[in-house]
Amino acid sequence: MIVRLLVANRAEIASRVFRTCRRLGIETVAIHSDADAALPYVAEADLAVRLPGSTPGETYLRADLVIEAARRAGADAVHPGYGFLSENADFARAVLDAGLTWVGPAPDSIDRMGAKIEAKRIMQAAGVPALEAPAEPTDADLPLLVKASAGGGGRGMRVVRALADLPAELERARAEAASAFGDDTVFVEPYVERGRHVEVQVLGTPDGVVVLGERDCSLQRRHQKVVEESPAPALPEATRAALHEAGRAAAAAIDYRGAGTVEFLYDPVRDTFFFLEMNTRLQVEHPVTEEVRGVDLVELQLAVAEGRPVDPAVGSTVTGHAIEVRVYAEDPAADYQPQSGVLTTFDVPEEPGIRVDAGFASGSTVSTHYDAMLAKVVAHAPTREQAARALAGVLSRARIHGLVTNRDLLVDVLRSPEFLAGEVTTAFLAERTPVAPAADAGAPVAAALALAARAGARRTVQRGVPVAWRNVTSQPQRTVFAEAEVSWWGGRDGYRVDGFEAVAVGPDAVTLEAGGVRTTYAVAVHGAVVEVDSARGHVRLTRVPRFTDPADTVASGSLLAPMPGTVVKVAVGAGQQVEAGQPVLVLEAMKMQHTVSAPHAGTVTEISVSPGSQVASGEVLAVVEPAVVEEA
Repeated sequence: MIVRLLVANRAEIASRVFRTCRRLGIETVAIHSDADAALPYVAEADLAVRLPGSTPGETYLRADLVIEAARRAGADAVHPGYGFLSENADFARAVLDAGLTWVGPAPDSIDRMGAKIEAKRIMQAAGVPALEAPAEPTDADLPLLVKASAGGGGRGMRVVRALADLPAELERARAEAASAFGDDTVFVEPYVERGRHVEVQVLGTPDGVVVLGERDCSLQRRHQKVVEESPAPALPEATRAALHEAGRAAAAAIDYRGAGTVEFLYDPVRDTFFFLEMNTRLQVEHPVTEEVRGVDLVELQLAVAEGRPVDPAVGSTVTGHAIEVRVYAEDPAADYQPQSGVLTTFDVPEEPGIRVDAGFASGSTVSTHYDAMLAKVVAHAPTREQAARALAGVLSRARIHGLVTNRDLLVDVLRSPEFLAGEVTTAFLAERTPVAPAADAGAPVAAALALAARAGARRTVQRGVPVAWRNVTSQPQRTVFAEAEVSWWGGRDGYRVDGFEAVAVGPDAVTLEAGGVRTTYAVAVHGAVVEVDSARGHVRLTRVPRFTDPADTVASGSLLAPMPGTVVKVAVGAGQQVEAGQPVLVLEAMKMQHTVSAPHAGTVTEISVSPGSQVASGEVLAVVEPAVVEEA
């Protein structure tokens, strides 16, 4: 019997495992880096142990520190979560050698599936179809996909569309894989442009393999899953049954124990599928399976680890449909670059059929050292259409402030006719142009009036004088945001704005009427940023100061850091001529590498950083002076 369990992970998955442990009466231990000390999961655990440092290499990837933490806290079992050391066979062996219970498969199973090249050989021997990696690729094999052998989550994965790009993409993939997994081994396989990513959930027990259905995880960006669902839509029943059987055969081939996922690439045109990899751990998207199958996969993992019997009919009944979305801190205007900083407000409405697995709360800091996923929001309903509608609705009503997220994209996808028709492929997001939310002219007005009301509430004298009162009014008051400018008047009768009637104005809420329709806006102010939420959506505004400090200006041609991170490579030197789009340096943040390129042809006049430099968002990295074009 497990008495006290340590989760060798962080944030959302740690909270998720702790939740089941509390229900089962198992004591819990959290580990945390310095960057994660204030995250909710640390306080949720019965005990917590600090791992000094902030980067994964200093903390969560240090098997010796994790096992020492278990010893110090008196834990008798370790759950690895996902990512980090979850599929590291040496870590599993070290846990077992320390006399602890390992909540996961046997180290040998991890080894056999961890090296993806060897895993494909084993699957082919078991009769499971697999994609063949070309030994010497030619133009006829394009496009190709470079993948990290030990990887997942899109790290160490690159699409190659020209053979000339292959060496550089191999180098980048190796660097990302080494940073994220401590293993820079990569391989190449054909890239199917419009396939579907369908995976089978299995549970290996001493009595055999239990198949708990399949999930469709086709909607991805940069090979990171964004939307997942179960059951997989628009899948022929014969194909569904064949996928389940292939998943069973894959797990049986390695005598698998515990929860695992067998991933397949499904070609809907040919109605064929191929083995991609087996994840010997719990998947991020496991909640959709739990919702439709009525199971707790963490509880089943613990049962197998403790040697308790599992009913072979567990989860055999499918109820309704479940859809999960991953809410990321990322900027759509900057090609969805990960964001970091303080999440000032994170509030998703609690509604029937909605599940929120979050790693952060209002006030949490999202660091640059880890993945940018804030939470998983799941809807479970009788039908797929109902689940999509409910999930889009709750996302649109959520209040998420402080960081830019992919929330609008998720709502757009869930409401799109293509998604609702089940037309999902791995190319869905790349080929779709999101429908931008309709502009809301009332949001800046609400923000301006709420700011005026706040100013009035802060008065210590003359409280009875209306805000913006003038004996002789010559012109309106003006509130200037980077995104809009609002002109308004204040007087005895309240506030007046052309085109709107100010029905009610307060520091935190403003009700406006336009064209006979009233809208109430919730307004939150965080320094220069004003966050406005309403039934029309969310608007983030930035106040423009009346006067600009000359010290805040930057030189023309300055290349600014798009996010906080670490410089891993400087590709050019001062005085060098560069072409537009030529890489200048590479920045690593949130386990991904981001190339900063020259915005125009010119001369590099300044390099302000070097490899290893820690930079803040907006910091000047280099300056490229434009080339002078002589007139004829």
